Amino acid sequence: MFDIVMQTISITAPVFAMLLLGVALKRLRWIDDSFIATASELVFRGTMPTLLFLGIVNADMSKAFQPGLIIYFVLATLVTFTVAWGWAIFRCPEIERGIYTQGAFRGNNGIVGLALATSMYGDYGLAVGSVLAGVVIFCYNILSVLVLAIYSPGAKTDPWTMCKSIVTNPLIIGVAAAIPFSYWQLQLPEWFLASAGYFAHMTLPLALICIGGTLSLASMRQSSRIAIGSSLMKLVWLPVLATIGAWLFGFRDADLAVLFLYFASPTASASYVMARAVNGNYQLAAAIIVMTTLGAVVTINIGLLILKALGWI
Repeated sequence: MFDIVMQTISITAPVFAMLLLGVALKRLRWIDDSFIATASELVFRGTMPTLLFLGIVNADMSKAFQPGLIIYFVLATLVTFTVAWGWAIFRCPEIERGIYTQGAFRGNNGIVGLALATSMYGDYGLAVGSVLAGVVIFCYNILSVLVLAIYSPGAKTDPWTMCKSIVTNPLIIGVAAAIPFSYWQLQLPEWFLASAGYFAHMTLPLALICIGGTLSLASMRQSSRIAIGSSLMKLVWLPVLATIGAWLFGFRDADLAVLFLYFASPTASASYVMARAVNGNYQLAAAIIVMTTLGAVVTINIGLLILKALGWI
């Protein structure tokens, strides 16, 4: 278990380090609000869709393709999304409900979840995790666009506008464009993959630096109650609900562990990018990312210990 603890720290520590770098660069005035706005736009419209496209293109959907696991994951994602949204309606100001909901259900599966699954179960964890990652990216983006559009300032919520906002979302376009290439294993030119890789690799550094540059003690204090509530929902209550549900549906060992890791992962940095893109409270989104990134080091390891003690994994 010590190895898993160190693995979790080794994955989350670089994320937190980049957040701190963003704070430092803003204090040193090497970056400013104009840079953060431009970089966030570049991530949302360019580098992150490219990263999602390459992630799905490179995933072998024919390996570890388990319909039961995928169906449960999609259903559990819908349930956790509904629970988070319902709780937000009763506990949050209307303007914050979209940010709270996205922070509570949208996990950093592409980095933390997949890396831990691979660390624990090798090639099997990588294969299962990659297939789930392709599915979850699509689900997360559609649900996030939906809830953010409803609560964004001045948002139009008629069905046509909602559908248009989903179809034209760059992240969803990146995922949808990749599915045919992955499904039919179509080969792209090496030069294209290399160039796209260079572009995509800017995503996490830029997004995390922008998040760090946005953080301030004042904004953290102002949004602390809502951020803490969303973080607890993300790290504790929803993983417990989804994992118990998976056990009741008969999942055990590696499959149950991978599901737990995916639901227990900290909030994805994409939540900040999307909050900023719709003029939402991106300071709140940034605070949730920081809190869950730090808290996941504790909660993921406690969860794994409990699952092992119960003999479920």
